[in-house]
Amino acid sequence: MGGIAVIDLDNQVRDLIEAHKIAEATTLVLRVLGPEILGFLSGVLGDHDGDEVFSAFSERVWRSLERFEWRCTLRTWTYVIARREIGKFRRGERRHVAGRVPLSGLQDVLEEVRKTHTTLGAGRRNMLTRLRDELPIEDRTLLILRVDRNLAFDDIALAFTDEADPLGDDDIKREAARLRKRFQLIKRRLMERVRQDHPEL
Repeated sequence: MGGIAVIDLDNQVRDLIEAHKIAEATTLVLRVLGPEILGFLSGVLGDHDGDEVFSAFSERVWRSLERFEWRCTLRTWTYVIARREIGKFRRGERRHVAGRVPLSGLQDVLEEVRKTHTTLGAGRRNMLTRLRDELPIEDRTLLILRVDRNLAFDDIALAFTDEADPLGDDDIKREAARLRKRFQLIKRRLMERVRQDHPEL
C-alpha cells in the first residue's frame, strides 16, 4: 500500500481534515490508495473503462472525504466508493468528467499504476484474467476484493451494500456470511474451469 500503514494513513488524513487541508488529504489518499483502486477498477471493467471510472471515483473522494465518519478504515471506504461508481457507470449514470477532477497529481497516479501492471508476469496475468473475465461482474468484483486485495468479508460486505445508510453490525454479519458462501462457489467454479483447460492437473 505504497509503503504507508493503514493506521498511519488514517491518522495523517484525519489530521489534515481537522486542519481543513482537504486538498492535501485527498491527494494523500489518492497517492497511497489510488494505484490499487485503479488496479481493482481495471480488473473489474477493463483498462479503458477502469480509467474512466477512476476519474469519477477520484472526484467522489474529493467531494466526500470531509464528510467521512471513520466507521471503517479509509482503505475500506475507498472500495465502497469505487464499487458504487462501478454501479453508476454500468447504469449509464456517469461518464468521463474530463477536466473536472481537481487533482494535478492524478495523471501521475495513473502512470504509476500502469507501470506496476507491466511488472506482473504476463502469462500468469493473462490466464487469470481470462478465467476471471468469464465470471459475472459481481463475482469478478468479489474475487478481486477477497483474493487480490485480501479484504475481510465484513469489509467486502460494506463495499457491496448499495444503501445510503450504514449497515448495522447484524446486517454486516449476514451479508458477510452470504458473500463468504458465494466466494466458495466462485472458487469451485474456477477450479472446474482450470481442470477443463488443464486435465493433467
